[in-house]
Amino acid sequence: MTTEQDIKEEVRRRYGEAAKKAQAKETPSCCGDEPIEESAISSTLYATDELQHLPQEAVVASLGCGNPVAVAELSEGEAVLDLGSGGGIDVLLSARRVGPQGKAYGLDMTDEMLDLARENARKAGVSNVQFLKGEMEAMPLPNDEVDVIISNCVVNLSPDKDAVLRESFRVLKPGGRLAIADILTHDELPEAVQESMKAWTGCIAGALTEADYKAKLAAAGFENIGIESFREYTAEDAESGGLGDVAKEIAGKGSLGIFSGVVRATKPGGVTGAAPRGEAVPVVAAKDDEAGRCC
Repeated sequence: MTTEQDIKEEVRRRYGEAAKKAQAKETPSCCGDEPIEESAISSTLYATDELQHLPQEAVVASLGCGNPVAVAELSEGEAVLDLGSGGGIDVLLSARRVGPQGKAYGLDMTDEMLDLARENARKAGVSNVQFLKGEMEAMPLPNDEVDVIISNCVVNLSPDKDAVLRESFRVLKPGGRLAIADILTHDELPEAVQESMKAWTGCIAGALTEADYKAKLAAAGFENIGIESFREYTAEDAESGGLGDVAKEIAGKGSLGIFSGVVRATKPGGVTGAAPRGEAVPVVAAKDDEAGRCC
């Protein structure tokens, strides 16, 4: 029987190895044993002009399934928190968007990733960032601390998503918002897949259905909940990422019933009469360089 601690330790181990590969300027794997550039799941997530000021190690260490910064509608002076910040790419991009009066936090439980992210921030010359060691289920931040929470294909890795969403609600300011990219499923996954450690670290076994995700967000206190799919994955995608057995278990050569999506929600409250924010960026209409990939 796979325990929550087993899952956390395997995730910690896998992403620690990914950080070491990034530091050695090797390309870490996306969802299995194959390098990112050989996976059909992979695609360029960020526009070239976004990356030109970032260290190569931050780009190489990016193992996300979307570009949450592109849909978070960050404004000057805001405080943003990236859950599972890895090599720091989304934190560094967020820091530039919120400006010197804003703050970008990165939260990660892996020492190797934190070391890499801090070095990447130093190389990028970005000072309005802070990387914190901790787990999403118990965030080392006070109540009502941040305006925005982003995450890039990480919440699905947690075996206790209710705790993650409760903590997200706690640290958000009233009126704050959640804008995360994640992996979801249309239906419940087979038990064999849910018990597969490789499927857990490959961002599949821990994925929630859209209905479950919405229910958990509502239970945590969020409102204005919305989930937008922007990429459906196939068995061929999973096989290219080293998860061939998992793909066969689910659907042979057909659709996996798994997709990348952007999850949005808000914490009630905020300043009465505040000017409304602009319309959300439509992920479906995103450019090819903002398409999704597996973590």
